[in-house]
Amino acid sequence: MNQVKTLADATTGLKFTESPRWHNEKLWFLDIHDKRIKTVDITGSVVTELELPFIPNAFGLTPEGTIVVGDAFQRKIYRQTAGKLEQIADISSLTTFCLSDGIVDAQSRLYVGDIGYNFVDPAAKPVETCVVVLVTPDGRASVVADKLFFPNGMVITPDGNTLIVGETLGHRLTAFDIHEDGSLSNRRVWAQLPTSVGPDGICLDAEGAVWCANPEGADSVVRVREGGGITDRIKVDTHAYAVMLGGPERRHLFISTSASHDPAEIQRSPSASFQVVDVDVPGAGTP
Repeated sequence: MNQVKTLADATTGLKFTESPRWHNEKLWFLDIHDKRIKTVDITGSVVTELELPFIPNAFGLTPEGTIVVGDAFQRKIYRQTAGKLEQIADISSLTTFCLSDGIVDAQSRLYVGDIGYNFVDPAAKPVETCVVVLVTPDGRASVVADKLFFPNGMVITPDGNTLIVGETLGHRLTAFDIHEDGSLSNRRVWAQLPTSVGPDGICLDAEGAVWCANPEGADSVVRVREGGGITDRIKVDTHAYAVMLGGPERRHLFISTSASHDPAEIQRSPSASFQVVDVDVPGAGTP
């Protein structure tokens, strides 16, 4: 494994980075507590692409590059149209408390999970009743998976036929078959992970393995094969929350890191960074 290097950090204005996506030679991402969508290129140059009036989560780009993003706490979905944000769906009746990660597929549909409980309250007990909601480009929304334990990062295989979801508090990767209408079936455990791994953001490589950010674990990032075998482990000097394979040959593994996810601490003393390490197997699939 090559050396991990810092690409950009809080000195460039980063607050808390999430949902990195490689598109048009740049890494696009949410800066959640700065309420912005930003990009960073491989030289470390950070640019604000869109300012938001809400705390975001559930971010993706359509094949044409259109931004789709969720208002995390109001649980509404927006699309950037002609330079402006347009609400396309209100999924507050289908979800609980807060949106988690999302993914936009090749048909410009959004899959998005909810968190299901007040995760900012230390006394609140996690639930196993979280869902994945499908939002179509015309704004129709439906629950396509339920009884999940904090669904977080998502990937879609290159053939478009399989959705893999990281269940952070379930310590597993769960797979579904994707039907032509976007509905899901054939739920199965793709990889049961040790309790030391709670997958947050994930990405897929060309060998079909999944890289998982692991915020609370001694191994900051792990590479997992179907069945649960861990082939690679990366340690950074802080917490890793999301990963993405990008760069000219998609062999750069970008890692979103921060010393804290506490909003007050982030505003007081932001510590976000993007770390990057070269890997052997390039990225594949979506995002």
